Amino acid sequence: MAGLAIDLDLLRRFEQGLDPRFPERGEIPARVMGYGEISTVLEIGVGAERDLAYKRMPMFRTAQEAERHEVLYRQAIQVLEERVGLRVVPSDVVRVVNDRTGRIVIYIVQERFPAEAVGHQVIHRLPADDVRRLVLAVLRETAKVFDFNKEHRGELELGIDGQISNWAIADFDPTAGGLPDEVELIYFDTSSPFLTVNGKEQLDPELFLRSAPSFMVWILRLLFLEDVMTRYYDFRKVTIDIIANFFKEQRADLVPDLVEAVNGFCAAEIEAGGFKPITVDEVRAYYREDAWIWRLYLNFRKVDRFLHGLLGKDYPYILPGKIKR
Repeated sequence: MAGLAIDLDLLRRFEQGLDPRFPERGEIPARVMGYGEISTVLEIGVGAERDLAYKRMPMFRTAQEAERHEVLYRQAIQVLEERVGLRVVPSDVVRVVNDRTGRIVIYIVQERFPAEAVGHQVIHRLPADDVRRLVLAVLRETAKVFDFNKEHRGELELGIDGQISNWAIADFDPTAGGLPDEVELIYFDTSSPFLTVNGKEQLDPELFLRSAPSFMVWILRLLFLEDVMTRYYDFRKVTIDIIANFFKEQRADLVPDLVEAVNGFCAAEIEAGGFKPITVDEVRAYYREDAWIWRLYLNFRKVDRFLHGLLGKDYPYILPGKIKR
């Protein structure tokens, strides 16, 4: 783990004064940079601390639960870096207790990249051939995880979310007009450390349900939780998810070429019968279903936030507005 210059007092003061509905209105300036399923990415402060990104995770109920997640986080990063061989963004994990609410919050703190170096920004600047090269580079890095899993099946396996928005290009020059000859990628979506040891998932699946409205927990557990916990261990599903993300990023025009590129990348496995070729229709259907689920989920979370307010209860999650899909 990197030795980042984290101002723990700043985080404590920020959390103490945070209004999750209006994070930008606190005494300490903050800007939402992005949203995940169980975290919100924030820029906090005005000085050197702005060189860091803060992923806020407020769903922990006990100190023991938070500590287990911290240990798992560090273990998963170590495996990714030292055994799989991925370059992972320098990061650390810290815990803050809100004195006002008593809530335990974990912040994953990471070095920031220039926005123009992050994958989902880059694809709007590059020619189609370079986007194809970028996706193939992502596949090569992602495949390292699944090669590791094959070698350690049943002993130690990792899941990975390979979406284009979870990678940055090292030393990217946006004025160059294209990708460098050698594309070096840095992975930074580390807030959900999927790690299976001796066949048992180490990440507590209940964490994905904590932010859900109480009236939806049972149906999410019944219909969706297993898919969320297993899809990132399946190379084909991860690959479909990577391409489907281009619909969300308003680059549907690239999907047919990327499907062809993925099938070419997996040609040997397709020929051997270990990888069923991906189709454009399959990717489109996957995206539509996924977008519908998350749109419905977000709307119910907003209802839940409203109900918390009516009852005078603390609602700790920062929710996005309307997401363009």
